[in-house]
Amino acid sequence: MPDIRVKICGITRPEDVDACASGGATYLGFNFFPKSPRYVAPDSAAALALRAPVGLAKVALVVDADDATLDEIVADVALDMIQLHGRESPERVAQVRARYGLPVMKAIGIAEAADLAKIDSYAPVADQLLIDAKPPKDAVLPGGNGLAFDWRLLQGRKYWQKPWMLAGGLTPENAAEAVRLTGARQVDVASGVESAPGVKDAALIRRFVAAARGEA
Repeated sequence: MPDIRVKICGITRPEDVDACASGGATYLGFNFFPKSPRYVAPDSAAALALRAPVGLAKVALVVDADDATLDEIVADVALDMIQLHGRESPERVAQVRARYGLPVMKAIGIAEAADLAKIDSYAPVADQLLIDAKPPKDAVLPGGNGLAFDWRLLQGRKYWQKPWMLAGGLTPENAAEAVRLTGARQVDVASGVESAPGVKDAALIRRFVAAARGEA
């Protein structure tokens, strides 16, 4: 099996950076959405990013952020990628990519087959795609709700000619099955490796990475 890349999202503490590094993660996600229990301020994220070893990619998760907000984040934090997790249009994705010169990953919520059509609008302008579970209508958070969608919706698809990442309700218990059903080569987890919201568990991170890579 090809190596599966793992993104651990919602990093808030130095020990969580260390756990991701030692546990075999590929990406660290910093959540800059103020309503999230995993929110981290840019100055705190800057110190966490500097703690990460070379080769561990740092990703900024933002939700419908304006240029002023992004300017502050990009100026303060040593980043490798921006993740747009709101209702950003394809045009906005292209603007962010051009303005900051960083790769952009666009999150797209999926609940039913009809939602897959949205992916075709974003694939030409994003560097990567994050295929996530669509949040409930009354949800405060656009992601990180611990919800999965029907992974069979992705079976047999050719995946839009861009690198993509599977998210939504992934845990150490179901990661291997999710990879098997979807053919994902990248997976994203937040709540599935936490002992409390925003508090990562080093043992769960190790178990998740091993499960995703078929090593468990």
